Amino acid sequence: MYYLLRKKKTNLKSIAVILLLLTASPRLFSQNVELNLPDHDNKKYYLGIALMYVSSGLRVSHHPSFLGQDTIQVIDPKNTAGLGLAGLHTFTLSQHFEVRAVFPQLLFATKSLIYNVKYPDPAQEETAIMTKNVESIVAGAGLHLKFRSDRINNFAFYIFGGGKIDYDASSNSGARRAENLVKLKKFDYGVEGGIGFNFYFPVFILSPELKISNGLSNSHSRDQNLKFSSTIDKLNTRMILFSLIFEG
Repeated sequence: MYYLLRKKKTNLKSIAVILLLLTASPRLFSQNVELNLPDHDNKKYYLGIALMYVSSGLRVSHHPSFLGQDTIQVIDPKNTAGLGLAGLHTFTLSQHFEVRAVFPQLLFATKSLIYNVKYPDPAQEETAIMTKNVESIVAGAGLHLKFRSDRINNFAFYIFGGGKIDYDASSNSGARRAENLVKLKKFDYGVEGGIGFNFYFPVFILSPELKISNGLSNSHSRDQNLKFSSTIDKLNTRMILFSLIFEG
């Protein structure tokens, strides 16, 4: 029992020391560090560019007709990789808060759905497992509110949240003959948020950033005459974006 009490006191002391170090002033760690871009945080506006890796997918809501048929047994969305490029315009509100406009943004991605077909039609070159891919070239814009931490030497972190609007330039919603396609609408809107880290270099800031983006509108242009479309009610876009942001 004495050993357990002593061990507990030791653990409490260790936790207290760690908390003390975490809450200590950043000046304790910056006595001999040269600050890069010391006046950057006083800028009212600055520009950036983002290079993005995108993992894109869909969230599927089945139509009531899905239960009334026995041809398509499973509809499974699949995440696919893509690339993107964006311009960033940041306006400083206060020491910790900023507004960021993401414009223009261009994403190249593919949205995929995997179907399990019970009765495939050989005449349509169908198999038991069918993958339907819809290519997307998405032009979009976003508006975020950022909270930025105090700067510690040449490092800071931030969190953000906001909204977006997207236009799919390669949408097939108006296609007349699309027997083998799932049709997607041109416009989408949604919410997004994430976290990033600022690393201050002598002439620029490098910010790795992770963002989650979810569409709120129904992107599916349903066609009851198409086998692979009629069983779906709603499709909502989902993306995870990893960005390398360069700001000056």
